[in-house]
Amino acid sequence: MGSLLRLLLVLLVAVAAGAPAAHAWRKEGHYMVCKIAQSFLTSEASAAVTSLLPSWAGELAETCSWADDERRRYPWSGSLHFADTPGDCQFFYDRDCHNMKGEKDMCVVGGINNYTTALMNSSAPLVDPTISLMFLAHFVGDIHQPLHCGNTADFGGNTIIVHWYNTTTTNLHRVWDLDIIEKAMKDFYNDDLSIMTQVIMQNITEAWADEEREWEACSTRTKTCADKYAMESAQLSCDVAYAGVEQGSILGDDYFFSALPVVRKRIAQGGVRLAAILNRIFSESSEPQSS
Repeated sequence: MGSLLRLLLVLLVAVAAGAPAAHAWRKEGHYMVCKIAQSFLTSEASAAVTSLLPSWAGELAETCSWADDERRRYPWSGSLHFADTPGDCQFFYDRDCHNMKGEKDMCVVGGINNYTTALMNSSAPLVDPTISLMFLAHFVGDIHQPLHCGNTADFGGNTIIVHWYNTTTTNLHRVWDLDIIEKAMKDFYNDDLSIMTQVIMQNITEAWADEEREWEACSTRTKTCADKYAMESAQLSCDVAYAGVEQGSILGDDYFFSALPVVRKRIAQGGVRLAAILNRIFSESSEPQSS
């Protein structure tokens, strides 16, 4: 009975902390990914993206949490936010890209590929290019959060209960979604999201300048390399996110300073790659019609 009570307590805390829902990067991280992407768009792609923005948005970055905000409206999209794996630190599309019913292509990689194709054929019946753009932008952010390619057994860290600096009971997934970014903003960026974004953008053009071209490179005919991005996240989930973490772990400075460089670089990579995808779409397809 004691073991059962402990299990129930873990599950109740997990639900309270947000498990197993997955909202990668929360609003702050998604905003930074899309803000960075905007700076790398060609003039042609920038004009096309602007023409597709919904009436309530003045820029792409304002729309990039839309897919989380509207999940109740699109319940079928839930599995498109992640691509969990059996825990072997690798992603294989044929094995891992499915929802809990076993339906194929229902994972974040399938979502990126699907909405890329939709935008390239935006005049096709039933395609809403504005919705397609907002889903695509969000999912490219999602796939770069390592625990969106975490372990199926713990729903990408959602059911691993941890104590953030021994002051907040949360779960491992939320630590990567929000807590690391919030602490970084408080400690290093004067609680200013624009400053953190600018610093990451400066790193792309300076510290990571030699890597940036490799990040955006993609020679596949489907116009995305989302399989590669998922494989990177699966490996990082093992090497960094899950490293040394158990149920009830207290995560403090050691964990924060090992995770923060990964968070910053994954946000940078997400922005660069989103821009690269949009640049390819809108340089190789006819101009989409706004809806």
